[in-house]
Amino acid sequence: MSTKLIRGRTTAAREGDAVVLLIGMRINHFRAVHQWLPVMLSMFRMLRELARDPGRGLLGRVLLTASPRTYYVVQYWESKEKLYAYASSPDMVHHGMWSIVNRKERAGKLRGHVGLWHETYVAPEGGYESIYFDMPEFGLGAASGTVPVERRGRYGKDRFAYRGADSSAP
Repeated sequence: MSTKLIRGRTTAAREGDAVVLLIGMRINHFRAVHQWLPVMLSMFRMLRELARDPGRGLLGRVLLTASPRTYYVVQYWESKEKLYAYASSPDMVHHGMWSIVNRKERAGKLRGHVGLWHETYVAPEGGYESIYFDMPEFGLGAASGTVPVERRGRYGKDRFAYRGADSSAP
């Protein structure tokens, strides 16, 4: 992620659908480090794996903390198909980690020390907008690049109405 400040107002250059995945964990018992630390480390392994292969479809990500117990990643993907392909690919870290979780759950060996969650959203073109003011590229803008806000509309309603050159919408 760039730290270079971009003066003025910009907006995300994304055209087409925006696929956003929120994925994270909650530490339910701090003392059970042997339970939650491997989960946290596996998320970093997945992010490194995806960074090594941009063709998998991860455009960008932001690591966030919701509380001392809850950590998550906002991920921006090229498409839901690429997200699903990564998640279900047997040779990728995600598939292996979920296999372990599922086996432990079936065997009754999960003890509630760590919680896992994700939410996925597909926002069609015209269903999202952004503005960044005197900011480095961030969020969707970091994932897709930015353009001066005037290119998409000075007001939120104008940016929502924007359709890219490849759009078949009126």
